[in-house]
Amino acid sequence: MASHKIDRITSDVRVAMADILRDVKDPRVSGAFISVTAAEVTPDLKFATVYFSVLAGDPKDVKKGLESAKGYIRREIAQRLNLRQTPEFNFTHDHSIEHGAHIHK
Repeated sequence: MASHKIDRITSDVRVAMADILRDVKDPRVSGAFISVTAAEVTPDLKFATVYFSVLAGDPKDVKKGLESAKGYIRREIAQRLNLRQTPEFNFTHDHSIEHGAHIHK
């Protein structure tokens, strides 16, 4: 039963994160085309890893922008999902889309 709950929360975090990233004012984030590819939430809901892909912009700069907007993102997730404990986010660049484009060539 707990696994189903974590899967649902993970899915909700991924969808909400994709929506929230459109509203981030940091030019490193708003100037890039970011796609949230996946999210993983720990069973105790203390930490979450968000995997993102960048199609326009430098992934290192985007990650710095996301790190600086962590507080805003966490507050927005807390308001939208109404969880007992809002996880701390770790952002990781996902290379799978770029790798797929390279293979397609």
